[in-house]
Amino acid sequence: MTNLFQSKAFYTFLKNSGILEPFRYSVSREGREVGVIQGFIQRDGGSLKRFFSRRAIVNGGPALAEDITGEELEALLNQCKDGLKHKAVYIETRNFADYSRWRPVFEQAGFLYQPHYDYQVDLSVPDAWEERMESSRRRFVKSSLKQGATVVDTPTKEEVTGFYGVLKDLYANRIKKPLFPLSLFLQLQNESFCKYLLIKYENKIIGGMLCVFDEVVAFEWFVCGKDGCFPKIYPSTLATWAAIRFAADQGCKRFDMMGAGAPGDGGYGVREFKAKFGGELVEYGRFVHVCNKPLYAIGKAAVSMMKKI
Repeated sequence: MTNLFQSKAFYTFLKNSGILEPFRYSVSREGREVGVIQGFIQRDGGSLKRFFSRRAIVNGGPALAEDITGEELEALLNQCKDGLKHKAVYIETRNFADYSRWRPVFEQAGFLYQPHYDYQVDLSVPDAWEERMESSRRRFVKSSLKQGATVVDTPTKEEVTGFYGVLKDLYANRIKKPLFPLSLFLQLQNESFCKYLLIKYENKIIGGMLCVFDEVVAFEWFVCGKDGCFPKIYPSTLATWAAIRFAADQGCKRFDMMGAGAPGDGGYGVREFKAKFGGELVEYGRFVHVCNKPLYAIGKAAVSMMKKI
């Protein structure tokens, strides 16, 4: 199980960014790595908030060899816990593959399972993905293009900044979660594993997607759009369609939409939106280890309060 977020290229980017603090732990057998946990520590806000918000994120979950043993995985997880216990309030793996065979080992090591959905679009058969899209999505794409919206696939720095403005507004007013700084998005523009697909209308960026990819899978990392602001133009739909088409053209076998909420959360709008692009709903979940229980409890209460405000 490997993915872009566990690659050396992504680790190098994190290390050079000066914004996100990367970490990498591995376990080897006879000189061969059989397990890797790689991610970054994220902090938000001023000094006090940064202290309470420290979390270690492992996008995609650990990279595990097919023949890794339970003992080797447990050693890897314990190494990760020991290395991060004073740096993060909690550790979270966001799984993009099925780790069910290893769930007892994770839980034995103190990583509790939390159900979480994802949508993954199969690209193994050329053009079949577009036929599986709901007819309304295909209609929205055609309407958006007909009304004059365009897809910008080689944006300028100013256009990426415009995309960030739309994304920042979405995170502040609807998602109510912190967002990486603009400088990180501008740095990503120069990386070979990154692709911006931005939506432009009347010379302004009104949405888009930041897509990252390797030879097998493309990931929807960030997407946004000023939906409902322009007649018959649907920027979020157009951006998602453009990104899936890009991934298919690159020869990727799968497009991962990187999360669709948790079971039992009611009318989760993001999940409803992602369901319309012909993907398969999977539930690979997340593993969470709390390094500092008092700080974790305070942080959860603060996040809940901020969302209500």
